[in-house]
Amino acid sequence: MPTRIAEATWQGTLKEGSGSVKLGSGAYEGPFSYVSRFETGSGTNPEELLGAAEAGCFTMALNLRLFQNGFTPNHIHTTAHVQMDKTEAGNTIVNIHLVVEGSVPGISAEDFAVHAAETSKGCIISRAISAPITVAAKLV
Repeated sequence: MPTRIAEATWQGTLKEGSGSVKLGSGAYEGPFSYVSRFETGSGTNPEELLGAAEAGCFTMALNLRLFQNGFTPNHIHTTAHVQMDKTEAGNTIVNIHLVVEGSVPGISAEDFAVHAAETSKGCIISRAISAPITVAAKLV
């Protein structure tokens, strides 16, 4: 299996400095700052990138799980809400909440929710994250 690469660079102090992140594939390169990470400002942040990784991994894994169980999804869309808070250990990701919507012929809403919940435990990125991951699943 290939090793994936990403880079980050930071210049200056924590609050006044700035940085950039770059994916090894070249698919994304962009800025981040104290404001984009801990407040509201332009640019990305590591938590947002982690959310994108989790949403992408989960969506692919749910698609596979549904196929393996006899369902052919038309569409699956996942939004990851990454919640960071101050804890005794410092700023910590305390929860990732996935909101998934799927168009899956022949499956009940209850079965879709069960497959989504099980998938959240087993996708590659989920297994690498120690924060709790919760899921809200909806058929559309």
